[in-house]
Amino acid sequence: MGSRPQDLLLLAARAVIGVTFIAHGLLKVQDVNGAIAGFAAGGIPLPTLSYWFTIAVEFVGGTAMVVGLALPLVGVLLAVVTGGAALLVHGPNGFYVHEGGYEYVLVLAVVSLAIGATGGRLALDEAIARKVPLWARLTGRARVPDERRSEHAVG
Repeated sequence: MGSRPQDLLLLAARAVIGVTFIAHGLLKVQDVNGAIAGFAAGGIPLPTLSYWFTIAVEFVGGTAMVVGLALPLVGVLLAVVTGGAALLVHGPNGFYVHEGGYEYVLVLAVVSLAIGATGGRLALDEAIARKVPLWARLTGRARVPDERRSEHAVG
């Protein structure tokens, strides 16, 4: 079974978005105290807890996005983190990113949700769903029958 162009594009999108989140996590761990102070100054509730939640979501979620694992959950978690940044930090600055606005984080949130809902066939979720019916249901993937069985069923 070959890859369709859509699957390759979704793989590329997952890789770019996932690596972007990992990179943002790396920025935050370079100066933990400074980042937590920035969270507090930005009005983010429970800044220390919010910081560690954000780091976990950016690293684990970014990695999971790249490999295509638990995409519906990962998409939502990444959207929660970036949506929170849009509302709490960037919202008062307007739309445009060059003015400190929410434009960029809004794009990250929506793309994370879209990729989480689709993911493509070149995702780890797809491989697991073929073997584990519960995973297929949890990730919203239709179970793909074994190719050998489908070849015999035709005819």
